[in-house]
Amino acid sequence: MALHLTRAICGRSLALQLTPGRLGSPLIASRSVVLKSMPPKADEIQNHDEKNAKIGRPLSPHITIYDFGITGTLSITHRITGMALAGYMAALGIGALVCPHDFSYYIDVVESWKLSAPTLMAGKFILAYPFTYHLANGMRHLLWDTGKGLKIKEVYSTGYAMLAVSVTLAAILAAM
Repeated sequence: MALHLTRAICGRSLALQLTPGRLGSPLIASRSVVLKSMPPKADEIQNHDEKNAKIGRPLSPHITIYDFGITGTLSITHRITGMALAGYMAALGIGALVCPHDFSYYIDVVESWKLSAPTLMAGKFILAYPFTYHLANGMRHLLWDTGKGLKIKEVYSTGYAMLAVSVTLAAILAAM
């Protein structure tokens, strides 16, 4: 007499056949083990998203449930300013290759527009801020690389200090 057991292992149903041993010994599965791959049941055929939707789990992390605090904002802004700086470098490099005049000519053109002092200051601040932000936040990351400033209070305080330093440096550069 053989005993059949079915068990789901790794998402697949496996059948195990056990036969009695000699002289009334307990069931053994030594040479008589037969593993058969059973087709999955209809309720097992679900992908991960369907299963989570069925039991009411939200997508994670999802923008509607994620608390987007100062740390995430500073991180994304660091990436954006890095891309802006790369864009500056590409534009200046390509401009130097294709424009017929030197840099001083274009400075004279901007001066001939007779922009007001606040407008000129705002334009220079907008151009300088990505550099000062990326520089100050890069220094903060170098501090983190030494293993310092990694406690959550220190992360927040250095984040706010970095913002103050970057705005101050950008204002100094714009005033030049």
